[in-house]
Amino acid sequence: MMMDDMLREETDALVNTLGDLLVERGLTVTTAESCTGGLVAGTLVNYPGISAALGEAHVTYANEAKVKFCGVKEETLAAHGAVSEETAREMSEGLRAKSGADIALATTGIAGPGGGTAEKPVGLVYVACASKHGTQIRKLNLSGSRQQVRKQAVLSVLELALAAAKKYE
Repeated sequence: MMMDDMLREETDALVNTLGDLLVERGLTVTTAESCTGGLVAGTLVNYPGISAALGEAHVTYANEAKVKFCGVKEETLAAHGAVSEETAREMSEGLRAKSGADIALATTGIAGPGGGTAEKPVGLVYVACASKHGTQIRKLNLSGSRQQVRKQAVLSVLELALAAAKKYE
């Protein structure tokens, strides 16, 4: 089976499990996406009935959007850059505070094929999930095409969302 097919099947199963849990527990989720460009929200929307849980979704590709919608500090962007653990944390925590959602997801990274540097290569992605139980962040070093990097990032952040949703009673 091709990597894309395996990713799709794994992601579909995860979205169904996550969607069931969000709806059953009356939880809300929101997203702030940079490198995934709306793919997290678009993937969540594949779940019938997600409107009960998904309140808002933002594509915060530009730094100005990260500041405006997520409350990322300009100092954080200046010191660490858009692709950093610090920015991913502020994106998820800030959006959760602004939106009032139970769970806020964030992605920031370099999907490629260009834009990488020695310090921050193509495939470097940070995904974050903020909830009342804390913030989980994963640093990913992904490979493959631009689309494959984006899809792998989506799968990873949805895994964090599922773990967070399971902590709610």
